[in-house]
Amino acid sequence: MRDAAALELHATDAAAAARPAMVAASDHYARLLQLCQTAANPGAGRAIHARAVKAGLLASAYLCNNLLSYYGETAGGAGGLRDARRLFDEIPLARRNVFTWNSLLSMFAKSGRLADARGVFAEMPERDAVSWTVMVVGLNRAGRFGEAIKTLLDMTADGFTPTQFTLTNVLSSCAVTQAGAVGRKVHSFVVKLGLGSCVPVANSVLNMYGKCGDAETASTVFERMPVRSVSSWNAMVSLNTHLGRMDLAESLFESMPGRSIVSWNAMIAGYNQNGLDAKALKLFSRMLHESSMAPDEFTITSVLSACANLGNVRIGKQVHAYILRTEMAYNSQVTNALISTYAKSGSVENARRIMDQSMETDLNVISFTALLEGYVKIGDMESAREMFGVMNNRDVVAWTAMIVGYEQNGRNDEAIDLFRSMITCGPEPNSYTLAAVLSVCASLACLDYGKQIHCRAIRSLLERSSSVSNAIITMYARSGSFPWARRMFDQVCWRKETITWTSMIVALAQHGQGEEAVGLFEEMLRAGVEPDRITYVGVLSACSHAGFVNEGKRYYDQIKNEHQIAPEMSHYACMVDLLARAGLFSEAQEFIRRMPVEPDAIAWGSLLSACRVHKNAELAELAAEKLLSIDPNNSGAYSAIANVYSACGRWSDAARIWKARKEKAVRKETGFSWTHIRSKIHVFGADDVVHPQRDAVYAMAARMWEEIKGAGFVPDLQSVLHDVDDELKEELLSRHSEKLAIAFGLISTPEKTTLRVMKNLRVCNDCHAAIKAISKVTDREIIVRDATRFHHFRDGLCSCKDYW
Repeated sequence: MRDAAALELHATDAAAAARPAMVAASDHYARLLQLCQTAANPGAGRAIHARAVKAGLLASAYLCNNLLSYYGETAGGAGGLRDARRLFDEIPLARRNVFTWNSLLSMFAKSGRLADARGVFAEMPERDAVSWTVMVVGLNRAGRFGEAIKTLLDMTADGFTPTQFTLTNVLSSCAVTQAGAVGRKVHSFVVKLGLGSCVPVANSVLNMYGKCGDAETASTVFERMPVRSVSSWNAMVSLNTHLGRMDLAESLFESMPGRSIVSWNAMIAGYNQNGLDAKALKLFSRMLHESSMAPDEFTITSVLSACANLGNVRIGKQVHAYILRTEMAYNSQVTNALISTYAKSGSVENARRIMDQSMETDLNVISFTALLEGYVKIGDMESAREMFGVMNNRDVVAWTAMIVGYEQNGRNDEAIDLFRSMITCGPEPNSYTLAAVLSVCASLACLDYGKQIHCRAIRSLLERSSSVSNAIITMYARSGSFPWARRMFDQVCWRKETITWTSMIVALAQHGQGEEAVGLFEEMLRAGVEPDRITYVGVLSACSHAGFVNEGKRYYDQIKNEHQIAPEMSHYACMVDLLARAGLFSEAQEFIRRMPVEPDAIAWGSLLSACRVHKNAELAELAAEKLLSIDPNNSGAYSAIANVYSACGRWSDAARIWKARKEKAVRKETGFSWTHIRSKIHVFGADDVVHPQRDAVYAMAARMWEEIKGAGFVPDLQSVLHDVDDELKEELLSRHSEKLAIAFGLISTPEKTTLRVMKNLRVCNDCHAAIKAISKVTDREIIVRDATRFHHFRDGLCSCKDYW
């Protein structure tokens, strides 16, 4: 017995003697693990873990906690997480303290495994401020901003005081979600805890107010900061650039005691995003000369965007050369920016070459769309369609760009077909898409389809968009449905912008409602809406078509004197047209002489057109000579001067003009008319022979011709520009394209319904008089849109009052 007791006592003494050595060994291993964390050496940490197991040192809570901390910091991946969890489970409950739990919690939270983190957080027998902070940080980093904010509120409700790390992360969540009300409460915590002078916390408060758009409070916080870092200044610069207050941003930037690359990037991007692209390029040049900092991908992206907006391919190429010279990494952001720059600057070959050579697999839809728009800009719709076809994940911008491209290049049928495909298999159209399709409907005068688009806009709540509502007004106006255009204008009570008023004024002018157009313009001024240059083009055009010479002169004087708008060529052309239409040729010539710029083709064309109406051959010769010197291939000039000679009976001079046109190979623009009936467009040329209902159309045209002659209509034989006998002249007149289109409408639509006909050239005198007579004998309203305006024929009268 005594021997057994002696052995037990000896073993106890030996264990007691060995304990200090084991503690020393575990402390040594713990220090090694801490060094592994600093060096980020996962392999060495695992080796230490293995030796600690063999040496039986895992009984040390301190060592176990360091092992868990090590795995949490450096041993990422599923394998490290499993090892850490296994280690945690092997630690007896008695040896687990709050640090042990926090280590496991931190590991899961940093790895983004929030479900596991929540499980550990719920199991914890006790929590401290670190536990709550770990959860807040993990949620914020994972983008669960609302949950991060709620966790802080729960933390304070549980009696724990937030640390500076808790507050900075919650303020970040408030900034991203723009939760200004909660952010103010968090700010109050900062003040109560005396952390307002802590630079990282103060910067977070500043950033939160900035992202929430509270510039005044942000400025107050900034002014009260006893110490400011570069980040503090950057936050204020970014806030002001975001709000478009570039003057304040510039002042702050120039006052900064030191700048980082973020400072330069904020200013360059701010200029770019606020339409000050030239200043963006100038500041980039200054950065290269004054700063030792090398531009990064964010700098280059903003600079290339500025080049694209300015269409400055020269500087774009210089930036591209800089990228190559400095061997900057060709990431997707830079590659996309280069493609957009070249494409928007018209250098589509370079853009396509970069796209084809790019090793990036995540070129975004913006690059493809930019290249597509580049092809559209140069009229290469086949390449644009090819690019559209190879795009993955085509967004609404790409679809809209393609539709707009077809519309801008006169391929309206394809634009409508593509829109129908978009409805079937593409994204939901946005306001720009609908505005583009409505513009197509306006060009084709597709009233029925335009009404369908209008209904779609109402259902999708896009009718309230300015671009859509204005496009609807224009569509109805250009489709000849003036009452609907006015009704739409009157309904736009939520926001009548300058462009809305202008659209309606132009519509009134085009429909011969000159007095109403002038009245609406005066109403616009009384409403305090500032007119722009296009508004004045509309009202001057209305005065011109209505013969309001004095009013037109008064409005012309207002342009510069009252609204400080510099007159442009379009205004000068309107005034020439106004004076010449009224037969005031001396005043028109004097006005041209006093113009500060050389008259363009439109101004001389207006004068020539008026000379044709007033049969002023001498001035017509001068106008035609000037017009042809500007545009030698203008077939309209030859036609107009020949028309003047023909109207004056100078057939030999008219023949000389036609011969000159033929010798110079100037192709005469073919006149044609079209009408939209039962969802189909029917096109007619003069003396048309291809329409499938040709015989019926000609029979109706002949009958119609005899009926109006029987009612007193006398053909205007001077409208025929050829020296042939009167019988042939009359036959030629009866087969003008608009008369054939009207004849088709008469046999294809119910009685008393309105006929709408569009014509690509100006309606001739004979057709104008004939259609007045047709409207009376058929008891129909006939709306004709020619190259310059609308004519509403009803009961033998026209809305233009024969002044067109």
